[in-house]
This record gives sequence, C-alpha cells and structure tokens, in this order.
Amino acid sequence: MKNTVSTFQKMKENGEKISMLTAYDYSTAKLFDEAGIHSILVGDSLGMVMLGYDTTIPVTVEDMIHHGAAVVRGAKNALVIVDMPFMSYQTSVYDAVVNAGRIMKETEATAVKLEGGKDVCPHIEAIVKASIPVVAHIGLTPQSVNAFGGFKVQGKSEEAAKKLLEDALAVETAGAFAVVLECVPAKLAKLISEKLRIPAIGIGAGADCDGQVLVYQDMLNMYGDFVPKFVKQFGNAGPVMKEAVQEYVKAVGEGTFPEEQHTFAINDDIIEKLY
Repeated sequence: MKNTVSTFQKMKENGEKISMLTAYDYSTAKLFDEAGIHSILVGDSLGMVMLGYDTTIPVTVEDMIHHGAAVVRGAKNALVIVDMPFMSYQTSVYDAVVNAGRIMKETEATAVKLEGGKDVCPHIEAIVKASIPVVAHIGLTPQSVNAFGGFKVQGKSEEAAKKLLEDALAVETAGAFAVVLECVPAKLAKLISEKLRIPAIGIGAGADCDGQVLVYQDMLNMYGDFVPKFVKQFGNAGPVMKEAVQEYVKAVGEGTFPEEQHTFAINDDIIEKLY
C-alpha cells in the first residue's frame, strides 16, 4: 500500500513508529521499498556519500532532481521526500516555491524537505500553499555546519532547548506535515515529539521520536571508518562488497572467470569457415 502524508499522521496518532532511510538511486530504492520501508529520503547527504564532497554545501537542485527521479522510479510504496539543497530556498520565498515546484515536477516525489525553524516558516507556508507537502528539519542542520562551527549536538542549554521547541511548534503551524530532529538530546526530543501534532523523525535524537531516519551507507557500514555516535550498523555490506570485488579481480586475473557456464555457444563449422 502506498504511504502518504495521511499515513504518517495516522501512524503518529496510533503510536506506530515510522521507518525512513536515505536512498539515491533506483536499485537501492527498489530494494528498500520491497523490504517495507515506510519512507525514503533523497537527502542532500548524497553530496558526501555519493559525490565525495566534504559537506552538503556544493549539492545543486539538478543533483537532487537527478537522484530523486531515480528513487521515485524504484519506490512503489514508500513515501519519497527530496531535500532542497543549500541556497535553493534561503534567497527568497519566491525562489523556495519555484525550486520546490521544479523538484516536484521533475522527480514526481511526494514531498520536499528544507532546513530551519522560525526563519523559514514563510517559505514553508508558501510552498504548502502551492500544494507541495513539506518536511521541516531542525536541530543540527548540515547546510548550516559552517555557522555552527562543525557537526555538534544542538539544544543542550536552556536557551537553545527553548529555541528548538519554539522552532518545532512554528514549522508545524507553518504547515509542515513532519519534522526531522537531528542531534538533539533524547529527553528534549521526547518533549518536542509529545508537544507536536505532526510526526517527529529522529536522527541522533533518541527512541521516543515518532520515527527514525539514517543514512543507509552508515547503517550498512559502507561509508569509511567514521561511525557517528547515533548510528547502529544493521549490516556489514561494505566489507562484503569489498571482498566480492577482490574475489572478482582474482578470478579475472587467474582466468577462472568466466567459466563455460557463463559463455554462449556457436556452431564449430561456422568458426572453422572463418579461419
């Protein structure tokens, strides 16, 4: 059954947890969809895990559309959300609506996601008025990593915690149908989740959020040696893939692949006439 914005809200009301993973291509999206994931986020994290940048800052609208459209083609039931990249909405409310509309038209995704709290509420409200569902993102917002001075837990002081709560309530009022809480103390995330009518999806925000999201390369041990504190590795795909490639290289080098069973036959008489 296709997951929708209404599905998210019903799950929140029924106390059911929402599962979300990132994906950036057709085959991965298809696998995750068949595994029963509720939602796929085409995150601007693709800049780091797919394109090799140090941050998400260089990612473009074109990048998001390219990957987002591929994911939508692979996901038949999961709700697909596409990130709005850095400077695609911060410049003006007009630019936010135009770029959100372009992402929706060219990917056929269900929703867009943008970072920020009260400061982007006018943008959220305008995008929602254009009939585009929006997911908000507060706490550690990677597009603001330079302003934060690095990847740090947010909301630890009384003032910062109050601001996060106010931001969460503000994006809900602006029309967001869900909000991502990233790198927020667990007790604060629990409080925010309880006060919101919309689902709160956590990443590094504890188990009391209404759902969880992870970057799949982190979750499957496919992205380098660094593992964020909030990541649990549910599989060991990276080493398995590396070992398989090493075996392939060895077999090709030794001439043991391809074997006869991997080849196509032709009549010997034809070959003899060619000599």
